[in-house]
Amino acid sequence: MNAISRFFWFCSGAHISTLEKHPTEHNKYIGIGATIFFTGLFAALSGGYAMYFVFKGDAMAVVFALLFGLIWGLAIFNMDRYIVSSINKSASTTKQVWQATPRILLAIMIGIVISRPLELKIFDKEIKERLKVSYLNNQRSKIDTLNAAFDNKYKIEIGKLNETKARRDSMHSGIKADRQKLNFEIFGNKTTETSGIMGYGPYAKRKEVELQQRQQQLDTLSAEIRKLEGFVDGRKQFDGLMTEKLYTTKELDSLTSIAGFADRNWALGQLSFTSNGKRDLNTSLAITFIGLLFVFFECLPVFVKLMSSRGPYDKSIENIETAQVHESDKDRDFEVTVIDEVHDTRVSTAIEKRKSQLRNS
Repeated sequence: MNAISRFFWFCSGAHISTLEKHPTEHNKYIGIGATIFFTGLFAALSGGYAMYFVFKGDAMAVVFALLFGLIWGLAIFNMDRYIVSSINKSASTTKQVWQATPRILLAIMIGIVISRPLELKIFDKEIKERLKVSYLNNQRSKIDTLNAAFDNKYKIEIGKLNETKARRDSMHSGIKADRQKLNFEIFGNKTTETSGIMGYGPYAKRKEVELQQRQQQLDTLSAEIRKLEGFVDGRKQFDGLMTEKLYTTKELDSLTSIAGFADRNWALGQLSFTSNGKRDLNTSLAITFIGLLFVFFECLPVFVKLMSSRGPYDKSIENIETAQVHESDKDRDFEVTVIDEVHDTRVSTAIEKRKSQLRNS
């Protein structure tokens, strides 16, 4: 426990040999040091996670993540340690607040930077679902754009194909209706257009010949349609429309698993909105509160130092600093005195030497 206490004292930026003389201050600085340490730990996890997604897919991704996480965590730890230890408890409350204001602003910025990668991990499942919707919509929009460009490029051919299909459908419907009338005539079904006499008479034979001629025309139209469709399909194949398809579930899972940091960060921002663009209050508040939690955690060491009363340790530090300043002033005065004496000695020596030269001359 003694080793752990000394480690947290070091983390708090306290002067350990002075702090050991004041047992009532030990727990306070253990708490401050532990908060700073865990802030650096969270920063290391956050930075490593962010770097892992930057190099995801690379064989060295884990190494880069560990290395950057360690460097980033140590940098934040050192910065927090400096921020807390630089607050002078010997100053007035107003001056302490002014001293802490830029440090609190810096802590807020650090908290925001730390919280974002960890938010990405917390909302990982929701982010993947939002990315799937985004990728699917983008693919659908791409296909629609390609189809629109293709229809505009081959407007004449597609128009002729649609017109021929309409003629074919109309002719097919007419042949079907006339064939039914022919059957009524042969089997003696009485209608406004049939005689009602059973048998294969002259009228029926004439209708049969007409139907055969129209069927040949229909076959000719069908052949023309197949030719036009073959041309259009060939152009689609050439322009790449046949290879563009909507993503399958497996493909979407693969795309979301390799999504980069920028895509995931965008998806996290989109979680605050529903599919129709309205704000999702519940999700938005959840993301905001998590971010504020890390900001508060980052600012906590500064707040603890500000709220804590001026204890015996702070008085001892003030006395040590005052003594060092006085000693420094004494050393400076002594140096000035020595320099003045040396200067006076040199001047006197120069004057005596000059006088001697004048007497000799």
